[in-house]
Amino acid sequence: MCGICGELVFSNGAADPAAIGRMMDVMARRGPDSSGQIMRGRVGLGHRRLRIIDLTEKGAQPMSDSALGLELVFNGCIYNYPQLRQELEASGYRFFSTSDTEVILKAYHAWGTACVERFNGMFAFAIHERETGRVILARDRFGIKPLYLSETPGRLRFASSLPAILAAGDVDTSINRTALAFYMSFHAVVPPPYTILNGVRKFPPATIRVIEPDGTYADKRYWRLSFERDARDVERPFNEWRDMVLDGLRKSVARRMVADVPVGVLLSGGVDSSMIVGLLAEAGQHGLMTFSVGFEEAHGEKGDEFQYSDLIAERFATRHNKISVPSSELMDALPGTIRAMSEPMVSYDNVGFFLLSQEVSKHIKVVQSGQGADEVFAGYHWYPPLMSSNDVSADYARVFCDRSFARLKEHLSPEWHTETDEALAFVSGHFAEAGAASPVDKALRLDSTVMLVDDPVKRVDNMTMAWSLEARVPFLDHELAELAARIPPEHKLAHGGKGVLKEAARLVVPSEVIDRKKGYFPVPALKYIEGPYLDMVRDALTSQAARDRNLFSPAYLDQLFADPKGHITPLRGSELWQVALLEMWLQAQDI
Repeated sequence: MCGICGELVFSNGAADPAAIGRMMDVMARRGPDSSGQIMRGRVGLGHRRLRIIDLTEKGAQPMSDSALGLELVFNGCIYNYPQLRQELEASGYRFFSTSDTEVILKAYHAWGTACVERFNGMFAFAIHERETGRVILARDRFGIKPLYLSETPGRLRFASSLPAILAAGDVDTSINRTALAFYMSFHAVVPPPYTILNGVRKFPPATIRVIEPDGTYADKRYWRLSFERDARDVERPFNEWRDMVLDGLRKSVARRMVADVPVGVLLSGGVDSSMIVGLLAEAGQHGLMTFSVGFEEAHGEKGDEFQYSDLIAERFATRHNKISVPSSELMDALPGTIRAMSEPMVSYDNVGFFLLSQEVSKHIKVVQSGQGADEVFAGYHWYPPLMSSNDVSADYARVFCDRSFARLKEHLSPEWHTETDEALAFVSGHFAEAGAASPVDKALRLDSTVMLVDDPVKRVDNMTMAWSLEARVPFLDHELAELAARIPPEHKLAHGGKGVLKEAARLVVPSEVIDRKKGYFPVPALKYIEGPYLDMVRDALTSQAARDRNLFSPAYLDQLFADPKGHITPLRGSELWQVALLEMWLQAQDI
C-alpha cells in the first residue's frame, strides 16, 4: 500500500520534479517508510512506500528494470504474485527482488496490457516504456485503489489522492455542476470520471490506458461483472451455492494473508467481519489481532456493537482491542477526518474508520475488512422490493437517492441547477446495459461497481491510509464476486437478505451474530446534530467562503438550522450534515 504520482509532458518540455515532490509530500502518510522519484525528460514518476511485501530496498519504487526498459510506480497488492512469479520464471524471467511490484513489471513485458486480466488484487499503477515513451495507467476491477488525473494543454498529472493533485498546482478548482448534482442526489456518490472539481478527474476502475508520447491515448475496460446465468446456475440448489460461496470466501481470505508483516482484522461484530475472523481461525491463525470501535449513545441510540465483537473475539481467542470514543474526542477528530478525504464523503462512519485506523496503526500495518458484502450478496433493504418492480429506475431512485430533482432545485441556488436529473438519468442508463436482466441484478451491479467504489471502498482507503494502514477487502475478490453474481436473486434475498452468505456463515460463526438486526458503524452524534456540532456546521455554512460560493439556497439552509433532525434522507442521513460536509471539505482543501 503506497502513494503514486507522476507527470507527463506532451511537448518539448520536461516534467517538473518540484510538482512531483509536492504531490509526494501530501501522500507521506500513504507511504511513510521511504520515497523515490525518477525523472526521464518529459516523464516523471514519484512514490511513497509502505513496506508490506519485500521489506528490503530491493522492493523500493519507482522500480526500474533496465534490461526490460520499463519503470513502474504501483499502489496496492497482487495477491497471486507468487503463482505469477513461478509462471514467469518458467518462461525465463529472472527476479532481483521478492516483491509483487517486480512481478507487475515482468508480467507487463511478457503479456502486455493483458497482464491485468491475470492479476488478483487491488492496484493502481503507471508503467513507463523508456524506448517508446509510452505510459500505461491501470486500475483494479473494483477501484479499490484510487487514481486521480489532472489534464491541462500539453500535460497530464496523476496521483493516488485528489489533494496531492491540488498540491502540484495549476488546477481548475471551480465546482463541477454535474458532480454537485450527483453529490446532492445520488447519496453523495460521484461516479467517474467526475469529481466535485472541474480540474480533476477519476480514472475508472477495471480500465487500462495506453498514452502515446503526443498525449493521444486508448482506453480498454478489461472486466465487467456479469449477472448472466446458465440453466445449471438456475437449477443449482441453495445448499450447493452456500458451499461454493464458503469455499470461495475461504480462498479469498487466505489470499489476503500474503504479507511479510502480520495481518489483523477490523471486527465490527457483524456477520461479514466475523466470518473473516472465523475463517482465519479455521485456517490455523493463532493470536490474530482484532479491533472494534464504539461511540457515545445519543437520543437513546446505542453507539457500539461491542457485545457482538466481544462474542467473536472470545470464541476465536483473538487478541482483541476495543476503542471507545467519547463525544469530545469525536469532535476533535472531525477536522482530521475531513482533511483525509480525497473527495467529500458524507457517511458518518468516516470518523469511525479514521479513529479506528489511528489506534490499529499503533499495533499493525495490514488488516482485512468486511466491506462489500452487502453490495455483492444483497444485504441492503432496498433489494427485496425491487423483485416485483415494474419501473426499476424510479423505484431504486425513490429509496436510494437523497432528494428528487424538484427538491434539488429548491435546495441549490439557481446558478447551480442542471437541465436534467443527472442521478436518475445515470441510473436508467446503467440499468439499460446488457448483462443484468432482473431488477435486483441491475441494482446489485450498479451498487457493486459504482456506489461501492465511490463510497464504502473509498472511505476505507482514505481513512486507513491517513494512518499508514493497509486495508484488504476479501468480499471484493473478483472471482468471489463473479460467483455471487451468478446466484439467482431469490437465494441471495432469502432470510431477509444475504441469504446464501448467512447460511455459509452458520458453518463458521455463532448464530447470535447472524440472527440479529443488521448493524452498521453507528455515530449518533452526527445523525442528531446539536450543540457544538450544530455550531460547527452553521459556522462553515455561513462563512464568507460559503457565501461567496453560494451553492445552497439561503432559505433551505435556514430550514436546516431551525430543525436539523427534521430533514433526514431516505437512507436516514442528515441533510444538514451532507451540505455542511461538502463546504467543510472545500474549506479544508483551501478551495
